[in-house]
Amino acid sequence: MTARTGTPDTRLVIIRGNSASGKSSVAAGVRERFGRGVALVGQDNLRRVVLRERDRPGAANVGLIDTVARYALDSGFHVVVEGILYAAHYGDMLARLIADHRGTTRCYYLDVPFEETLARHATKPEMPGVGEAELREWYRARDLLAGGVECVVPASSGLGETVQRVMRESGLDGVGEYEGPAGG
Repeated sequence: MTARTGTPDTRLVIIRGNSASGKSSVAAGVRERFGRGVALVGQDNLRRVVLRERDRPGAANVGLIDTVARYALDSGFHVVVEGILYAAHYGDMLARLIADHRGTTRCYYLDVPFEETLARHATKPEMPGVGEAELREWYRARDLLAGGVECVVPASSGLGETVQRVMRESGLDGVGEYEGPAGG
């Protein structure tokens, strides 16, 4: 059994979706709108940069994402976990994290059709060598978590609209910036 995490005042936001669906942009927008006190726990950073491992069931990054999110929540930060986070690979970990969080938790799935992800990917300079074949292999239509815990955000929802929705529904729009531990 995993220990409870965070406080009644912390917010946990999980943003999932296919490659180029806008997850990182929404997460960055939430952090920018909120200010200090939002920890971004990005799957790409932990999996590809920190560990340099492939996305597969049981990989080390699954536990690392969980550990980093819990540490930040336990330190009083609000947390945005974002990534493709395939339900088959990350679903059990995310379900435990959601169940264990003491505060408000909101989960979003950015539902963008393959053709739109392909068009959006073409505007991203940070992934050279990744083309249509790779995107098609990675793409999972409506790869939702079990239990109906996610709000499905359609492709028609613009970045600003989606950020505003996450801020409002998570309660981050009514919470002040994190000041750090007392005496810090």
